[in-house]
Amino acid sequence: QVRLVESGGGLVQTGDSLRLSCAASPRTLYYAMGWFRQAPGKEREFVADCDWNGGSTNYADFVKGRFTISRDITENTVDLRMNSLKPEDTAVYYCAAGPFQNRRLLPEYWGQGTQVTVSS
Repeated sequence: QVRLVESGGGLVQTGDSLRLSCAASPRTLYYAMGWFRQAPGKEREFVADCDWNGGSTNYADFVKGRFTISRDITENTVDLRMNSLKPEDTAVYYCAAGPFQNRRLLPEYWGQGTQVTVSS
């Protein structure tokens, strides 16, 4: 069983930056990891993912150029750096881990989520 713990959410203003971090235990060295989000009244959606060492990444179109995912295999963490935040980025952000299939994360484990609120 893999435990994922997110941190770094909060309340920011439009245009601000925020960094989310997710720590995995036990070590998930060969797992892909990534981020999803769920806004009120909407389904959970993919944000970004990366393979086991961060060498291969994918992003949702609505975050390309603004968000960056990175992986630290020594610390067993995955971060999501979010720049130029918009009110529509407001959501609960979830960390996920699982195998990398067809060059995409197949989530098997989820964190509890961290709230990101962007005020206009």
